[in-house]
Amino acid sequence: MPRRAERGGPRLRLPLRKSLLGRLLAVSALVAACSVAATAWLAVQTTSGAIEQEQGRNLAADTRVLDALLAYAAEHPSWDGVDATVRKLADASDRRITLTTQSRQILADSASSSPPPPALPPQASAVVDPLSVAATTETEAGAGSVTVAAPGTDGEQRSGNDRVDPRAVGPFRLPEAERTSLRRSAEETVRCLSRSGIASDVVEGPSGRPRIQVVGNDPDRMRGSRCSTDALDSPTETETKALTALNDLVNACLDRQGREDVRLDLDLSWRTGEVPGAATAAPVPTPVPSISVPREALPTEIATPEPLDSENDRDIASCVGIARQEQLSSYVASPALLFISDPRGGAVPGFALSSANTAKIIGVAALVLALTVGASILAGARLVRPLHALTGAAQRMRDGEEPSHVVVAADNEIGRLAAAFNDMSVHRARLEEQRKVMVSDVAHELRTPLSNIRGWLEGAQDGIADVDAVFVSSLLEEAVQLQHIIDDLQDLAAADAGALRLHPEPVRIEELLAHAVAAHQAQADAAGVALTVTVADGDTPAPELNADPVRLRQAIGNLVSNAVRHTPKGGRVTLRAYADGSGEEDGELVLEVADTGSGIAPEDLPYVFDRFWRAEKSRSRRTGGSGLGLAIVRKLVEAHGGTTGVVSTVGRGSVFTLRLPAAGPDPMNTAV
Repeated sequence: MPRRAERGGPRLRLPLRKSLLGRLLAVSALVAACSVAATAWLAVQTTSGAIEQEQGRNLAADTRVLDALLAYAAEHPSWDGVDATVRKLADASDRRITLTTQSRQILADSASSSPPPPALPPQASAVVDPLSVAATTETEAGAGSVTVAAPGTDGEQRSGNDRVDPRAVGPFRLPEAERTSLRRSAEETVRCLSRSGIASDVVEGPSGRPRIQVVGNDPDRMRGSRCSTDALDSPTETETKALTALNDLVNACLDRQGREDVRLDLDLSWRTGEVPGAATAAPVPTPVPSISVPREALPTEIATPEPLDSENDRDIASCVGIARQEQLSSYVASPALLFISDPRGGAVPGFALSSANTAKIIGVAALVLALTVGASILAGARLVRPLHALTGAAQRMRDGEEPSHVVVAADNEIGRLAAAFNDMSVHRARLEEQRKVMVSDVAHELRTPLSNIRGWLEGAQDGIADVDAVFVSSLLEEAVQLQHIIDDLQDLAAADAGALRLHPEPVRIEELLAHAVAAHQAQADAAGVALTVTVADGDTPAPELNADPVRLRQAIGNLVSNAVRHTPKGGRVTLRAYADGSGEEDGELVLEVADTGSGIAPEDLPYVFDRFWRAEKSRSRRTGGSGLGLAIVRKLVEAHGGTTGVVSTVGRGSVFTLRLPAAGPDPMNTAV
């Protein structure tokens, strides 16, 4: 936050970022930026949306074309007869589809020969190779992997480096007799499961092997049933023969690498150390998972091989992939290049300002207008709210209510106005409090001398006191003290402003204490309290003090009056003065007023000299002071360059101490 200018000096100019003008400009800029951004977004969305949608549809159609041709290649040993499939796909997708060999000799083309079709693009759209489905283009050949299915599991997907299309089953395709037998066993198992309350169905894979598809996520319950699946869990004769041939190809590959032979299961997992000898006709049949359940219900996938966590496993997996491609190469079509193009010459779809797009433009424009109005309302409300608070606070002050503080957190023009108003409110409250304190001070300070004068006069009226020169002199001194009190009480109310002036002169402390005793003797006699003076300690006389006698007498009088008031009948109040220091010039004069009164609690001692503090909080002005006497004592002593202190014991009394420099107050600091 910038530092405020010194009081009374010119205020610093607000930076633009904090001024109201700057904030209004920021709001306007924000609205303009939103308008431009919305316009740009609308232009981009409306001009490219239609094209992107068309491209998305074309991509989906191209994917369907590639999948259909992969299925054809996986199920046929050559591309003979693919023309009908290509024309059907071209009609369905409204695209030109061309299939060529790796050397770009046309195998099939959906375009008519008359007129001659345009030349093919320089880059093929994809490579149709059922043995390497991950290589989608010439530049991407061999990159990445896809999710495929092991031949024996018929659709149970597995993740790995095997890129063979799951529909390419080759020698694992079951003859009709084996299919019928397995189908019959599967249907019998489904009926058994149905009687056990387990819903299931028979699903046939690309090789013709059926499997049981469980409905729901309860495989454990199905496995715990008594329905037999033995007929579905063993490979057939055809599968055993194909698996044996594949195992031989894998082991031949491993032998070339110097690796140990393995034994493959139908799910393409392998085991080492159990490879049958060369004379063995076929490996021992391995159970095949015949039950298919939702994948989220299985703790692990049935057809997932062991993780390749060693170089040996990676070599085995590589040999398995190579062996599969070698085994299936004679059962699938050779790799071909696929070209998919626009039959209209590649024209970019156009864009028209339709009614829907017109509605979008109107909607965005309305949104920008609403944003502008909302921002203006928000900015206006933030400006008016603190002004309303200031107006309400000023009206409450005008009606005589207590000044209120207006909270405005912003550091701008209105924030500074609120800060100035709060300062004015605090100053007004302080002046009002000072006025009340002054009235209280006057009432308290006039009571003590007036009570003394009244006591002397009543004593004279009753014949107790003799009306002589001493009597008249005491009354005159009390009257003079009253005059000084009246003249200075207003300054005392503003003590922090330095309004109290001292007039120091040499003072004999014995005379000062004697006058204090004489002035309060009547009050002490009425209270039954003994009032005595001890001037010096032993033979050491109290030094002469340079002080304002009127102010010092006022301070001592307040202490004596306070002590008499808080001392019970039969108690004693003692005034004592002594020197404390190595010499008169640099020493201190100590004045003590000790009483045998009720005492002050230790927790109250730090607050004794505070304004308005009273030990008895419920005491009224008739039964005690208003709490200003000791505060005035402290101010007067501090004006003389001294300090005040108190020591008290509850039930035994208190000792108030005034320490004054013997040399008197600093001549340059004679004001409070």
